[in-house]
Amino acid sequence: MARRGFRTMPEAGRAIIQDQGRIGGSALPWADRPLFAELMLGWELRSYHEALASDAPVLMDRAISDVVGYLTLCGLPIPAHIEAAAKIHPYNKRVFFAPYWDDIFTHDAERKQDRREAEATGRMMADTYSRLGYRIVELPLVAIEQRADFMADSLRGK
Repeated sequence: MARRGFRTMPEAGRAIIQDQGRIGGSALPWADRPLFAELMLGWELRSYHEALASDAPVLMDRAISDVVGYLTLCGLPIPAHIEAAAKIHPYNKRVFFAPYWDDIFTHDAERKQDRREAEATGRMMADTYSRLGYRIVELPLVAIEQRADFMADSLRGK
């Protein structure tokens, strides 16, 4: 999307995992889930405020709502401050959603989920966004360039 002229924000979880790995930290989804969620919240709050300062729309890879979905998926309580953050920091009501797709699912150093976990994560995020009042626009299961074209056309009103 950035190559198509849109401003974007990176994925918080992946960056946090990389940083925690470099410093030997424990705020990892397989080590300390509540601490990982708190770091994600801080990252997403910063991204949210940075996006507000922009003159142009900003595409977020993740958002504060994802922290709510993550905690729910993990069976952990959602602290009041995280629920409040999701409610008082609204995003555009249209959320582009990339559903689980077996053809592109892969593991790497930051993404250690198995297929079942990845599918459950997708369902939980869609449910969380819907519960918080967002409208899900599911991306088609096509090549990345076609997905980006779909989003760009949607954003430009085509």
